[in-house]
Amino acid sequence: MKVRSLGVLLALLFAPAYAPAANREMQELQRDVAQLQDQVKTLQNMQNEKLTELKTLVQQSINVADKASTSVAVIQSGLQQNLQDQQAKVVTPVVGLATRMDQMSTDLRTLQGAVSDLTSLISKLQVQLTDLNNAVKVLQTPPAPPPAAPGAPGPGPQAAADTPTIKATDLYENAQRDRSSGKLDLALQEFSDYLRWYGNTDLAPNAQFYIAYIHYSQGDFDDALKEFDTVLEKYPDDINKRPDALYYKGMTLVRLGRRTQGADEFKELLKRYPNHDLSRPACNQLTTMGLKCAAPRAAAPTGPRRKKQ
Repeated sequence: MKVRSLGVLLALLFAPAYAPAANREMQELQRDVAQLQDQVKTLQNMQNEKLTELKTLVQQSINVADKASTSVAVIQSGLQQNLQDQQAKVVTPVVGLATRMDQMSTDLRTLQGAVSDLTSLISKLQVQLTDLNNAVKVLQTPPAPPPAAPGAPGPGPQAAADTPTIKATDLYENAQRDRSSGKLDLALQEFSDYLRWYGNTDLAPNAQFYIAYIHYSQGDFDDALKEFDTVLEKYPDDINKRPDALYYKGMTLVRLGRRTQGADEFKELLKRYPNHDLSRPACNQLTTMGLKCAAPRAAAPTGPRRKKQ
């Protein structure tokens, strides 16, 4: 207790000595606090300014984003409209084309049916025409000769066989019709009969050519070659079927493997008949063989000329 009292007493004694120093420190502290408050206030003002600027920038960004969004919406709307327009321009014609194609397919099937019916009708008419021609042949057959007088010799069998039973034009037309309808054996016999009975007429070279051509079309190239040679040898001045005989003789030789001889026939055709319709096919055959061939000259225009068949 005494010690405490002594401490208090000493403090009271020395307090006046320390009072000015403490007061000075207090003033400095107050000055520092005031400066600190000013700095805090300055920082707060700067922070407020920065915050205001930031808000302004954010608002500007929002405005720009809104404008961009509006522009994107406008562009998207324009693209959708363009796409719809393009679809209308493309899809509609395509749909129309598909409809037209369906209609054309239907029309084609209808036409095919009509062609089939017409082909069937033509076949029936050809059969009827053949029957009619056969009946005409029977009617045109000359009557049997009257009985021979007693003791008189009758005609020999060979003489009866060489007697024509049909006119030349009818026989030739029958042979052509049968050839065109695919009755090649019958046509071959009719052309042979024509040559036997009417070998000196203008159509004899044609008949001889078609005999050769029928053998060629049947793949009988040996007989075809002989018959084409007959055309060329027997009718040297004929200008109707001689070019055809040269060409098909060349083709026959090619089929028989005699390509060099076939090429000679093609060259002969080009030399003698450069303007003929078969000159270009002959030239093509030579080119296929690896041989040179000048292009045939175009035929000079002439008046209408009926070609014998």
